[in-house]
Amino acid sequence: MSLIEVEQEKCQRDGICATICPLELIRQEGEGFPEPTADADQLCISCGHCVAACPTGALSLSRMPVRDCLPVRDDLRVSVEAVEQFLKARRSVRVFKEEPVAREVLERVIDSTRWAPSAINIQPVRWLVVEKPADVRYLAGLIAEWMRKETFAPRYIAAWDRGKDLVLRGAPHLVAACAPIGNFWAPVDCAIAVTYLELAAQAHGLGTCWSGLLTRAAASYAPIAEFLGLKKDQRINGAVMIGYPKYCYQRIPMRNRAIVTWR
Repeated sequence: MSLIEVEQEKCQRDGICATICPLELIRQEGEGFPEPTADADQLCISCGHCVAACPTGALSLSRMPVRDCLPVRDDLRVSVEAVEQFLKARRSVRVFKEEPVAREVLERVIDSTRWAPSAINIQPVRWLVVEKPADVRYLAGLIAEWMRKETFAPRYIAAWDRGKDLVLRGAPHLVAACAPIGNFWAPVDCAIAVTYLELAAQAHGLGTCWSGLLTRAAASYAPIAEFLGLKKDQRINGAVMIGYPKYCYQRIPMRNRAIVTWR
């Protein structure tokens, strides 16, 4: 089966698919129909640009039929002002309600991250969810142990000793983005995916906060890796506490102006 399939009665032969392919794996000569290059099967990264850009839905990839690709709905487009407020209003939440988040909601939030960009569309992120609040609490204790051994952040250790969790902030759940250690771009891909997760969580009324402590501790403290079931060739490249925020934020704090060099 050919890598691409073209419904000729729909195809306008406008060359968009050939122009938009990032690896130039589609060619179109003269008034002919688009066709794959000889090495397309081996080099295609299945990004789907060709399928997504075709205005008539004439083109399908053998591994991505156009019928399975949802159309972009104009009625769901958001205004610039709405997007700007959404981004500016995002806060790192460190005080959570005890109410757990339904697994269906967590699944939907994580599902949104499938469309986060990754280098050459490898999609290396593997998600790890600590779902039970008691397990999150136990994990916070392991991180506190690591901090004590490393004499790191004594203020956090002192708070832990008096019964206050500044480590994972009493969050009901934790979500971590893992990837193979040997993948050079994996840390960036994971960071982008976690950012997608944060924004999707906000849309569901959830609060999140990055856990740099977990990311750092899991890389060097074996009990944490064992508790989480991390494989030897796997690393956490980003993690967030997640749950329903106890308080709502009413204003957008000030931030420094962007530092830009124009050339």
